[in-house]
Amino acid sequence: MLDDKTMKLVGHLKTPEDCEQVALNVEAKQPAFAIAARRKAIEIKASTHKATTEAEEHSFQAVYAYERRMTLERGRKTRATRQWKMVTKLGIIVAMESIVKNPTESAGYEALVKMGMQDMSFEAVVLRHPDVFSAEAVEQSKQSLDSLMSPAASAVSTVPVN
Repeated sequence: MLDDKTMKLVGHLKTPEDCEQVALNVEAKQPAFAIAARRKAIEIKASTHKATTEAEEHSFQAVYAYERRMTLERGRKTRATRQWKMVTKLGIIVAMESIVKNPTESAGYEALVKMGMQDMSFEAVVLRHPDVFSAEAVEQSKQSLDSLMSPAASAVSTVPVN
């Protein structure tokens, strides 16, 4: 858990680049601070979109968290091209529906757990906003998270976003 001083420092970060630099500087000695800075970077990126609801905002954060996971896995900056195309064509909520109905998208959940961002998975967002998504998407999200081996999967819906 981060103390108030550290949370205040994270709150003062204004760009994703600043957040990443701070994370790199502190990750060896203060991994929780580094996670908070990287989460802030995702929040800043997501805030550039015109989200009109909390569900949309969290959905944009999920796409950016997914990009972060892919970047770490591949060792180079990687865009979620397929997801962004769906967002552009269908809108963020319908795109999220499509993503969670595709069972292969759950593959990166364990990486998100390691990054301290399991609450930013596509499935976790759907479960946090069941009134916005279809019953089918909610059920598929539950099944996907239940099928994962990570012990954190069962607590994902209780993890706060901010």
